Amino acid sequence: MFIQTEATPNPSTLKFLPGRLVLPESTADFRDSSEAGRSPLAERLFAVNGVAGVFLGHDFISVTKKEGEWQHMKPAILGAIMEHFMAGVPVLATLKPHTADEGEFFDEGDAELVETIKELIETRVRPAVAQDGGDITFQGFRDGVVYLNMRGSCAGCPSSTATLKHGIQNLLRHFVPEVREVEAVS
Repeated sequence: MFIQTEATPNPSTLKFLPGRLVLPESTADFRDSSEAGRSPLAERLFAVNGVAGVFLGHDFISVTKKEGEWQHMKPAILGAIMEHFMAGVPVLATLKPHTADEGEFFDEGDAELVETIKELIETRVRPAVAQDGGDITFQGFRDGVVYLNMRGSCAGCPSSTATLKHGIQNLLRHFVPEVREVEAVS
């Protein structure tokens, strides 16, 4: 098994590409080891000293560090990923991956606008941020403000504000003039 790694815009996060599907139909975000109980893979990765977060995407795994140097951590992370996939253990033990409409909020009168916003995020934003090891999903729309969840390498990334304000906000304002602003929620 050959696992590729890629740097992300977030220096605290590395993207690992195991050459196979990780979560084909969803994503899962584990921000600390206490959340990892439903994923044998995430548990294995949190056992590596210095791991602060694990994000499971379609065909990649983003690992965020809290301390340590990548050159010391990377071999242990690669080993944990390889052991997991070679053992044939499922990535998620329980099926509760993130679903796009979980906890969404918006006024029913804005349903058509929200569908346009969600389509733009799905087709133009998510594929781009997945290349950088992250994910951005719609959370809500109220008073001209779009609220987005930033996960994986996007969460805590130094360039996430620029991505939100100059990239996503400009895109949404162009296609949906009712959008005034874009904000991240945690």
